[in-house]
Amino acid sequence: MKYVSTRGEAPELNFQEVLLTGLARDGGLYLPQSWPLITDYEISTMAGKSYQEIAFRVMAPFVCPEIPEADFKELIDKAYSSFRHDAIAPLTQLDSNEWMLELYHGPTLAFKDVALQLLGHLFDYVLKKRGEKVTIVGATSGDTGSAAIDCVQGSERADIFMLHPKGRVSDVQRRQMTTVIEDNVHNIAIDGDFDDCQAMVKALFNDLEFRDKINLSAVNSINWARVMAQVVYYFTSAVALGAPERRVSYSVPTGNFGDVYAGYIAKEMGLPIEKLIVATNINDILTRTLTGGEYKVGVTIATISPSMDIQVSSNFERLLYNIYDGSAADVRNLMESLKQQGEFTIGDGQLERAKSTFKALRVSEDETKETIKDVYNSTGHAIDPHTAVGINAARKNWNDKSIPMISLSTAHPAKFPEAVKEMTGQHPALPAHMADLFEREEKFDILPNDLDALKKYILDNL
Repeated sequence: MKYVSTRGEAPELNFQEVLLTGLARDGGLYLPQSWPLITDYEISTMAGKSYQEIAFRVMAPFVCPEIPEADFKELIDKAYSSFRHDAIAPLTQLDSNEWMLELYHGPTLAFKDVALQLLGHLFDYVLKKRGEKVTIVGATSGDTGSAAIDCVQGSERADIFMLHPKGRVSDVQRRQMTTVIEDNVHNIAIDGDFDDCQAMVKALFNDLEFRDKINLSAVNSINWARVMAQVVYYFTSAVALGAPERRVSYSVPTGNFGDVYAGYIAKEMGLPIEKLIVATNINDILTRTLTGGEYKVGVTIATISPSMDIQVSSNFERLLYNIYDGSAADVRNLMESLKQQGEFTIGDGQLERAKSTFKALRVSEDETKETIKDVYNSTGHAIDPHTAVGINAARKNWNDKSIPMISLSTAHPAKFPEAVKEMTGQHPALPAHMADLFEREEKFDILPNDLDALKKYILDNL
């Protein structure tokens, strides 16, 4: 499988090169040249299979034989051995034909573990074969940071520098990152919001001299392998509810568009998905774009669902490439308009193509809180605010009740205890392996929103 940049001016790469490269050298994002198809018969044979077995079948076309099949199976088994539920991503029933996909049973209690545990093992495997080391720099709005740090902490092959917006992640999210004291882990609180952090990471990748000097790599969802691994749980959940004979719909709380884009890939590969609901909080650039076609950057507002407090959704560029039929020139023009003017407009035909798969909805803070309360009262399940955004949007747009609706539950409620306790009266407890989190020593540095200061910090600490 060869991979191409959405902007068309970077070299084609193989999987291992894409894994280590992250962002393309022309500023674009890598995608496979074509989507591998999985037939209805092949989907039907997944019934009763383990998560790991389905993961291999779904991801192998993107990875093998470049990585031998036996080695890839072993990496998958290692990646998911750290999960606290044998099903990896179990389904919970909320109501008749309404379901919640629990994606928080990994070591850091968030859906990012599903991809990043595998990514860490892939990094070690490929870097060891090549005799190389990398410097990973990432930005997090909350969950990516802890999952990325967990997957590479103590590695002899990678140093990781993780940026988070100072004061804009939950205490649990921050401590999951800053209490990892390994020498190869560097946590940085940036005076700014997530978009500031993300912009600096992209600027580092676009500074080719600095990028090559430190052998820069990425774990954010700009890295193709991240999105690839997220495709799997769409297949496992759909098959559990009767696919391919039965169509399914999904509601996905999202800010950076990676998780819901993985659902789009699953559909392109042959999974019978009826609709993908893009659920946003009041930072609703994706809702505005997928409704009216105008992608216009606004001001990021702090909410109780901080992982979605994003205005520039990196993975949306991949969808643009798809709905513009692989026209890199069109993508470059749109991205240049975004850079120069802070906005762009999608063509009418392309917008209709997007709408044929996606329905976007904005959920207010009050609606998020009420959904936490309602789900708890009706089912006894505590849910985090991000999951609540997804469930609220699902219920607003569930037109055909004969089609199962699956809302992605992206984080354990204990990561956001204040919001959960306010609406349920119950303080969600951290799992045993994290019970002493607030007693652990923290280690992080505070930097201004300044690219030169960040570069100096990285060089001083490598």
